[in-house]
Amino acid sequence: MSKANTSGTGTRTGVGQSPSPRLRALLDTIPAYVPGKPATSTGGGWKLSSNENPYPPLPGVLDAVTATAGNMNRYPDLHSTELTDRLAEHLAVPARHIAPGTGSSGLLQQLLQITTDPGDEVVYAWRSFESYPIVTRLFGARAVEVPLTDDEAHDLDAMAQAVTDRTRLVFVCTPNNPTGRALRRDVLEPFLDRLPADVVVVLDEAYVEFTSDPHGVDGVQLYRDRPNVVILRTFSKAYGLAGLRVGYAVAHEPVADALRRAAVPFGVSTVAQSAAIASLGRRTELMERVGELIAERGRVREALLEQGWTPPDSQANFVWLRLGRQTAAFAEHCLDAGVSVRPYGQDGVRVTIGDRQANDALLAAAGRFRRKSPVASHD
Repeated sequence: MSKANTSGTGTRTGVGQSPSPRLRALLDTIPAYVPGKPATSTGGGWKLSSNENPYPPLPGVLDAVTATAGNMNRYPDLHSTELTDRLAEHLAVPARHIAPGTGSSGLLQQLLQITTDPGDEVVYAWRSFESYPIVTRLFGARAVEVPLTDDEAHDLDAMAQAVTDRTRLVFVCTPNNPTGRALRRDVLEPFLDRLPADVVVVLDEAYVEFTSDPHGVDGVQLYRDRPNVVILRTFSKAYGLAGLRVGYAVAHEPVADALRRAAVPFGVSTVAQSAAIASLGRRTELMERVGELIAERGRVREALLEQGWTPPDSQANFVWLRLGRQTAAFAEHCLDAGVSVRPYGQDGVRVTIGDRQANDALLAAAGRFRRKSPVASHD
């Protein structure tokens, strides 16, 4: 007698039929994370679709990685002790307030794990970092998306009004991905003070090193007297360690301790830890590179404005073009010119700041598209 299997829909399958594993129904509602396309399948052109740093690792980082790679047969330090201590010194915070993780995305999942139950609410601006709706729905929480203002900024008043007694988490991405707009401290502080003390507020500062506004937010300064505020930062962007997946949260001890307990054991590899430690020791070289990218960001934005586009004032390592229904056409046009950009549905495209040659190729493609479609950015 043959044994039947249970399919994902609860029906029975017999001999000759392929069984279907039973998975969570909500997976059908979760949007997939979309990585940036390479420029071409043959490796040519310029990839400006993933907010990657165009520079190689900082001096000394590759040597540190090479020295530790030979120990890959051993588990890494579970607590990332040396990295935690270096970050605590670097930020002037207690070591127990640091929770390392596998980049900001890994820490986002841990934050949902420690704060939400099914049916709880998570508030964030939209459009913002595309991982927010993914992790929110994955843990059975309800996403409350608050539209950006007409000038692509967070509508903090509307976000505060969206908070209810079911809200457990609020995400604030500054500078915002993908629009690049950054919040100022005098605007963010009143917002934080309006929120209930038992709601965890996450300041996602993946691009904070690129902020050139002297009045811009420094989340580490804001968290100090606010136990419900959590800061997320990463080594993927300014430090150029995107391939190693290492970031960290700064939070008061109850939250930081919960994040450490929710982490995948040994998630931050020995190689990632050593690269991050070595990078922290190269602050001067880091800021020189950041300064060059900021200068290129300004040059690219000014050139786009001259062409007739309307990119907002970005404080990140990318610029944003709202294109409406012409989003896909612009992305394909750029790809044909050897430049990959990141389209977002029918909202617009995000363009990473690369080296000068890549940026010039983007500007040439954008100029040609603009001449062909003079009202593109207002569609």
